[in-house]
Amino acid sequence: MSKSSRIPLSSGRERPTNIAVLLREAFVALNDVVVVALAERGHAVVRPAHSAVFQYLDDTGTTVSVLAERAQMTKQAMAELVVHLERHGYVVRVPDPADRRAKLVLATEQGADVVAVAQEVAPAIEHRVEQLLGADRFAALREDLGTILRAADSSA
Repeated sequence: MSKSSRIPLSSGRERPTNIAVLLREAFVALNDVVVVALAERGHAVVRPAHSAVFQYLDDTGTTVSVLAERAQMTKQAMAELVVHLERHGYVVRVPDPADRRAKLVLATEQGADVVAVAQEVAPAIEHRVEQLLGADRFAALREDLGTILRAADSSA
């Protein structure tokens, strides 16, 4: 998808971008690399939106409510993502031993493979970014992003 089709128009021109938009669009571009790798490895039903499930899913299982909170989306939207992944064999829902009313979402072997592929592709993505920026700027970017995250965490 080209940049112009992703950025909304305002008065016939692309809206001005701010740092948050640039960070989000960079994430989307890098996430698309992972989605292509997943498709090449037989996981074509996993779409970019499903990263919200896999990114926030604990190995021991996570409720839909917690997944939604972590991904900053509604429970209904997260539940739809989980249903899709469940239907295709990537996750299962099991009773939560700590709360009989709740269910935990767990990755299946197929879901664990999605996480493994993403983790396998990540170093190549980082290497590509480092090649684009140079080693010093890449190291500074990592440090700066960490600083932003720590500041955001401390103000929450």
